[in-house]
Amino acid sequence: MISLVKRNVKLYFKDKGMFLTSLITPIILLVLYGTFLSSTYRSIFEDSLSIFNVSSSLIDGCVAAQLVSSLLAVSCITVSFCSNLLMVQDKANGIRMDLDITPIKKSTIALSYSIATFISSVLINIVATFICLGYMKYMGWYLSIIDIVSLFVDVILLVLFGTLLSSCITFPLSTQGQASAVGTIISAGYGFICGAYMPISQFSTAVQKVILCLPGTYGTSLLRNHCFNGIFKEMKSLNIPFELIQSLKESMDCDLTVFDHLIKVNTMYIIVIGTLMCLTVIYILLNRKGKK
Repeated sequence: MISLVKRNVKLYFKDKGMFLTSLITPIILLVLYGTFLSSTYRSIFEDSLSIFNVSSSLIDGCVAAQLVSSLLAVSCITVSFCSNLLMVQDKANGIRMDLDITPIKKSTIALSYSIATFISSVLINIVATFICLGYMKYMGWYLSIIDIVSLFVDVILLVLFGTLLSSCITFPLSTQGQASAVGTIISAGYGFICGAYMPISQFSTAVQKVILCLPGTYGTSLLRNHCFNGIFKEMKSLNIPFELIQSLKESMDCDLTVFDHLIKVNTMYIIVIGTLMCLTVIYILLNRKGKK
């Protein structure tokens, strides 16, 4: 098991094409922020808080929190998906067939791919989180120790979500073409459906209802809540009206409402963890079916 995990992790980091593909969505997000999203969000925050005596540091902190939460939301998933495509490559190259005729159990081989994907993705995203924290420190620091710990917990949960989801989706794939198609779709599209490229509130009502049915949405919201938590506390200390703060929370997807019911942070964790359990069961069933 350990040897297989080491082998899979090493192959992922050695394959420059696979590694760069996993970073497509974060790069797209950085380009969007560098071109117009950053100025757009800055204008939103400045217009909302223009009549109050707020520092430029607070505005910068808002912009940084929006970027960091969006970047981590997509990175945790896309890196996991692209890392897990190694399983498909092994099938296409006949390596999986060679592994299947060894004494190693098929369940052990399948588990080694998932563990390797989780390790590779966690390493990349933990480094990304530290870099993001450095960026937030530079722009405007409002995070508490609890916020930082919560942020790392969110990242680990989202990486686990990405690992299990990608394991289930890539399980039936067997060709390089299929792997490339899935990798491209996920890398390009996930940022939209999780609310990273733009807040969910900007979509039509029908699209919002669909997005709110996706568990990844709540993972993004968890990151938003913990990135913005200190900022909202600072706004409260500056006597900014509660209604305005709530409006900002809703527009930034910190507060999500389903059937006129506010989804609290604890409930978001329950949704994400419940999804992880469901995906684990599905992956186990897929592997059992694959043995027949």
